[in-house]
Amino acid sequence: MPTNPPTTDLDAAMMARALELAARGEGRVEPNPMVGCVITQQGEVVGEGWHQQHGGPHAEVNALAAAGDRAAGGTAYVTLEPCCHTGKTPPCTGALLTAGVARVVVAVRDPFPQVNGGGLQQLTDAGVVYEVGVGEADARALLAPYLKLIERGRPWVIAKWAMTLDGKLATSSGSSQWISSPESRELVHRLRGRVDAVIVGAGTARDDDPLLTARPAGPRTAARIVLGEIPPASQLVKTADQAPVISVVPAPGAHHKVPPGVESLAVKGRTHTERLAAVLDELGARRMTNVLIEGGARGLGAAFDGGLIDEVHAFIAPKLCGGADAPSPIGGHGLADMTKALRLTGVRIETPGGDVYLRGRVEQGVS
Repeated sequence: MPTNPPTTDLDAAMMARALELAARGEGRVEPNPMVGCVITQQGEVVGEGWHQQHGGPHAEVNALAAAGDRAAGGTAYVTLEPCCHTGKTPPCTGALLTAGVARVVVAVRDPFPQVNGGGLQQLTDAGVVYEVGVGEADARALLAPYLKLIERGRPWVIAKWAMTLDGKLATSSGSSQWISSPESRELVHRLRGRVDAVIVGAGTARDDDPLLTARPAGPRTAARIVLGEIPPASQLVKTADQAPVISVVPAPGAHHKVPPGVESLAVKGRTHTERLAAVLDELGARRMTNVLIEGGARGLGAAFDGGLIDEVHAFIAPKLCGGADAPSPIGGHGLADMTKALRLTGVRIETPGGDVYLRGRVEQGVS
């Protein structure tokens, strides 16, 4: 029995709290969505919960456990439509009905095929009043990577780079360590620790010989993906037993040598952009939710030219190095018309270690 009364201040506040709780699951629940739940009784919070770990109890179950008998006749605020199928855990609709919740307020319907309105229908069939759309914009922003994976079959793409104030990734001789401050590099490690894959070009793998791991380790261990062949003596190959390493080569790829412990992924495509898009399709099929492209200019340029970037994290150091031949962050074909330049929204700016750290999402979800 859906209802659509005006959203009250209490409803808005409780959903905002549920979204705060949901965000705590970032990096720990994927490919499941981050979900939070608040249970109230006559306007008083009696239980809170969030999805804490992939395969663990969902937000509703945790909130109901905290509420106990006080959930009966109360209202449940949930950031995503309650599931109605049995997966790694029982359906949350069953838990809500067993607890006797009288009203359910939902921010966003779940497009997952085994839910997609079915959870709301089960509530209706049981005589529970529900509302949808409270806090929807904020919930969609939080759930954007999950929604993209479900609806489009691709992971959320984060582009990251560090550059000098005059827009250089390195000097004209290739020297790049270190552009950014230790504090900025610490933030990069945190970012790596919550994504499913880190992607770099073959030039970056060869010239910088990076590890691409999170130090210290985060909640996730990202696969390290190189768009091209990987040098056999690289740190990536030497640490292949610690985190997956994938070498992306043009199909059929039979003539490429792959070092021991490294997976070869052959993809079709005439251009760097087409091959990168094929890589993202494969990662989506593997249920990866967030991937980080760290460069260099060719890889970021391929992502830019293909409209594949969802989010940008840029670290700008107060340094100048000059050089007409020094690389800038984004190569590729670029744009001819400035009016078509990608614009970021929801921009946040911090100053770690004297750098400028700017992050935001590509307006209107271009990818």
